[in-house]
Amino acid sequence: MQLNWIPRQFLHIRSLINLTVRSFMDLKVLVSSLNDFASLSLAESWDNVGLLVEPSPPHSVHTLFLTNDLTEEVMEEALQKKADLILSYHPPIFQPLKRITWKTWKERLVIRALENRIGIYSPHTAYDAVPHGVNNWLAKGLGACISAPLQPATASSYPTGGSFRVEFTACLDDNLDTILTRLRGVPEVSLITTVPARVEGEEQTRVGVNCTQQALLQVVALLSQNSLLYQKTEIVSLQKPLLEDTGMGRLCALKEPASISVLVERVKSHLRLSHIRLALGAGKSLESQVKVVALCAGSGSSVLKGTESDLYLTGEMSHHDVLDAVSKGISVILCEHSNTERGFLLELQKELAVHLQNKICIVVSERDRDPLQVV
Repeated sequence: MQLNWIPRQFLHIRSLINLTVRSFMDLKVLVSSLNDFASLSLAESWDNVGLLVEPSPPHSVHTLFLTNDLTEEVMEEALQKKADLILSYHPPIFQPLKRITWKTWKERLVIRALENRIGIYSPHTAYDAVPHGVNNWLAKGLGACISAPLQPATASSYPTGGSFRVEFTACLDDNLDTILTRLRGVPEVSLITTVPARVEGEEQTRVGVNCTQQALLQVVALLSQNSLLYQKTEIVSLQKPLLEDTGMGRLCALKEPASISVLVERVKSHLRLSHIRLALGAGKSLESQVKVVALCAGSGSSVLKGTESDLYLTGEMSHHDVLDAVSKGISVILCEHSNTERGFLLELQKELAVHLQNKICIVVSERDRDPLQVV
C-alpha cells in the first residue's frame, strides 16, 4: 500500500532536521581572535589599524567579508552578501573625519556601514609583519627560497619588565641589606639579582637591578647617597628582543639561482597578472642570474632602499628610487600597489577558517581590484 500523503507534524519535523543553523561570533570576541592571529602591536606607528567602525553592541558576526580595498562598489557587494564585519586590509579611514555627510565616498562608507550594522576592521601593516602574512605569501611567487625580514620587529615589552639595568658591586660592609630593601621599595623595579663576586681577592656581591626609565632616576638617587657604590655603578640600556621571522619586507635567498626572465614569469603567474613593469639594473639583461631578492608588498621604497640584492620586487616605487636602484645594478619589478597584496586574501580565508574553527562564514570580495589597468 502506497501513501500519497504525509501528516503535517512529520513535515514540520523534517524541516527542523534540514534546517542549517547559522553559527556566529560576538564582534568583540571575533576582534580579539583576529588580534591573536596577527597582533596589531606589530603595525607601523603611522598606521590606522583595528576596529574602525563599530555598530552598537551587542553585535553578532555571521559573515566576515575580506577585501583589500573598501570602495563603494565593494561595499555594495558586502551588503549583497549580508556581511556583518568587513576586514579591509587597507584602512578606509586614515585621516580624521571632521564630519560624516554624504559628500565624500569615505564618509558614505561609514554611513552605509552604520546604517546596515556592519563593522569595519583593518589589520594593514600588522599583516605585513607576521610570518604567515602578506610578504611571506608574496615570497612564495619566487620559488623555493630562504627568507628573513628586512626590518625585524621587536617584542612589545621587555622580558624583565624594565628598559634599563643598573649594576654595581658592593662590599660586605656597604650595608647591602639596607640598600636592597630600599631598592625593592622603588616602584617599577622589576628584578633584583645578587651573585657572589671576587674583586682583587676580596669577597663582594654583584647586584643587578632592572627598572623602567622613570624608576631609574630614583635608583640612581638612592645609590648616589653612597659615593663608593655610586662610583662603581654601571647603567645599561636594554633592547627589546627581536621576534623570529617577523617584520617588514623580506630578503629572499633563492635555493637555485634563476634568470630575471624566469622570475618575471613566476611573479606574473603567482599574482595572476598579464603584465608587470621591469627596470633592468645597469649592466644586466633578461638572462642575468638572480640569487637574492628583496621584496615588500605595496609601496616598498622605504623598506627596500639601501638593501643589497640582485632584484627588488614591490608594488610601486618613485621614479628616482627606481633610478637609484638601477644605477647600483639592481633590477626592479613593479606590479602596482594592491596587486602585490590582494592574492593573499584567498590564503587568508583558509587560515582564518582554521583559526576561527569554522564558526563563521568567510567570503572574499569578487569586485575588489587594483584601480590601475594596462590598456
